[in-house]
Amino acid sequence: MPTRRDVLASLLTLPLWAGCQPARPLVRVAGIVWVGYELLFLARELGLMDEAVVRLVEMPSNTASLMALASKEVEAACLTLDECLLAREGGLDVRVILVFDDSAGADVVMARPPLRTPRDLAGRRIGVEETAAGALMLSKSLEIAGLAPGDVVKVPVTGDRHLAAYQAGEVDALVSWEPHATQLEALGARRIIDSRAFPGLIVDVLVAHASALAATAESFRQLTAAYFAALDHFLQKPADAARRMAPRLGIPPEAVARAYAGVRMMDRRANRAWLGEGGERLTAAATQVQTLMLQNGLLRRPVALAGLADARFLPEAA
Repeated sequence: MPTRRDVLASLLTLPLWAGCQPARPLVRVAGIVWVGYELLFLARELGLMDEAVVRLVEMPSNTASLMALASKEVEAACLTLDECLLAREGGLDVRVILVFDDSAGADVVMARPPLRTPRDLAGRRIGVEETAAGALMLSKSLEIAGLAPGDVVKVPVTGDRHLAAYQAGEVDALVSWEPHATQLEALGARRIIDSRAFPGLIVDVLVAHASALAATAESFRQLTAAYFAALDHFLQKPADAARRMAPRLGIPPEAVARAYAGVRMMDRRANRAWLGEGGERLTAAATQVQTLMLQNGLLRRPVALAGLADARFLPEAA
């Protein structure tokens, strides 16, 4: 699996040739299976998107989403804020046009019994996707346990392989997220620490190439409108939404509400607060995340945050 440095190297070189490709009217959006992004896929299920205008591209990992964004195979991607900063460090001119959520328990370290606490991770094999938010989650979990990175054995595992790696005995613990955490729990894994311990660390955002935003503005407005319409459906008709979402999430409909208990979803008004007024709130969160990434060697240098937020594509707050 590519390391964080491999991805950065690709980000630094791909735009040199990818930018020469002809513009396409279709807006393609990369996303993985994660509760924070799933309402986009619910919007598709509800028929709220014109797939001739906006197409969701299902990816096996956020690493794959980053690579697709870098090569311009997609115009936009669902990423965590730290992954957005990694893309910017690689030279991609990407903007945040929507904030999905703030993780408050849905990102979690799952461990094989008898492991119970972060301290028990010492000397253990930890599955983690190092080019994604998992690397930051693991760094903070080790810090809280008083452990150094060298005190554990990191095993590269992308999200699509969490269950297989656990079942095959390849790892003793996994830095995971919902719905995989619920699936791992059904296999006997324990939750030993989650993102509630690190408020503001994992913020999920929709990012897009600045060039694509300029070329297909109306398509992006349709995309964000469809997302918020799906959020309305989720809040107003939770049972129907859970029934529709459960197959892709891979969990029973009755488990969907619990999976969403670990995320604070951002509605229209919250998005205006995050992205409006020059994006001051987003910039403050990005500054905090960037500091942690630099301290943990996940960024080589500070990233310019000017122009990170773009609120032009948000519908008016209800």
